[in-house]
Amino acid sequence: ALILNVIDPKIGGVMILGDRGTGKTTTIRALVDLLPEIDCVSDDPYNSSPTEYDNMSDEVRNRLANSEEVPVVKKKVPMVDLPLGATEDRVCGTIDIEKALTQGKKAFEPGLLAKANRGILYVDEVNLLDDHLVDVLLDSAAGGWNTVEREGISIRHPAKFILIGSGNPEEGELRPQLLDRFGMHAMIRTERDPDLRVQIVDSCQKFADDPKGFRKEFLEDNQEFANQIIVARANLSKVKIPEGVTRKISVICSSLNVDGLRGDIVTNRAARAFCAFDGRTEVTDDDVKKVVSLCLRHRLRKDILDTMDNGDKVMATYETVFE
Repeated sequence: ALILNVIDPKIGGVMILGDRGTGKTTTIRALVDLLPEIDCVSDDPYNSSPTEYDNMSDEVRNRLANSEEVPVVKKKVPMVDLPLGATEDRVCGTIDIEKALTQGKKAFEPGLLAKANRGILYVDEVNLLDDHLVDVLLDSAAGGWNTVEREGISIRHPAKFILIGSGNPEEGELRPQLLDRFGMHAMIRTERDPDLRVQIVDSCQKFADDPKGFRKEFLEDNQEFANQIIVARANLSKVKIPEGVTRKISVICSSLNVDGLRGDIVTNRAARAFCAFDGRTEVTDDDVKKVVSLCLRHRLRKDILDTMDNGDKVMATYETVFE
C-alpha cells in the first residue's frame, strides 16, 4: 500500500492499523530510503519545484514570471511527523510574531503542512488525534493546497503530500467518514510463525549491534527497489485498464454496498499503480486481486452481528465477480 501511494499519490494515503509492536512505524520510516531525491528551490519554505508549475508556491511562480533566476538544490523527500499534541496553528501555519513585533510587518510562519509538501506526512496514533485536525489534513491532502486566514493575512501554499496514519484499533476507532477519506487501509496482524519471529528478533539485534553494517547489507536491494519505483512512476501514464475490469470493480463495490464512488476510483488507481510497479502496461484481474482488499475493507458498513473479517468479505465478493 505504501509503495503504490508513492507511485501514484492520487490514491489518497494509507491507514495502517494493527497490534502493538508489529513494526508499523519502522516500516513507514524506512520508506524514505526508497524515494529518489527531488529538485527544490533552495530558498523556498514549501519545497517548491523549479520546473513543475503545479508544485510551485505563488512566490516562485511570480519570480519565474519576472524572469528571475531561482537557485535549485537537491533534497531528500521530506518525511514530517505530526505529534499528537500539535495545535491547528502548528499544522497550518500562523503569524510570525517576531517579525510583527520587531518590524511591524504581518508575516507568515509556515507550519507542518508546508514542510511536508512533495513528501510524506506521518501521523502516529491517528485514531487519537482531534477530529478537526484530521479533517484539516485530509482536506489539504485531497486539494493539494493549504489556505491560511489569520489576523488579516490570507496566504495559500502548495501542500501535496502522502498522508500516512497508523494506530492500534484497541485504543479507539476513527470516525467512518474520516476512515473513508484514506485511500487504502492495511491491517497488520502479529506474526505467528516461530521461524519468522526468530528472524525478526535476530535482525533487530544485528541492527542494534551495528546499524551501519546492517544498512550496508541491504543497500543494493534497496537501490534496486528504488529504481523499480522510479520506473513505475514514469510509466504510470502508459498503463491502461480494460473496460471490463473497471466494470467488475464497480460491481464489487455495488455488491458490498460501499457508499459513494471513492472505492471504485481508488481501486482503479491502485490496480494501475501495481501494474506499473510490475513493469506492465495493461491491468489484469490479478492486479485487482492484489489491491482490492486494501482499497475497500475500511469502506464497508459495520455490522455488529457479523463475525467475518471485512478483508475476507471483500475477497469473497471478488471471487464471485471475477470467476
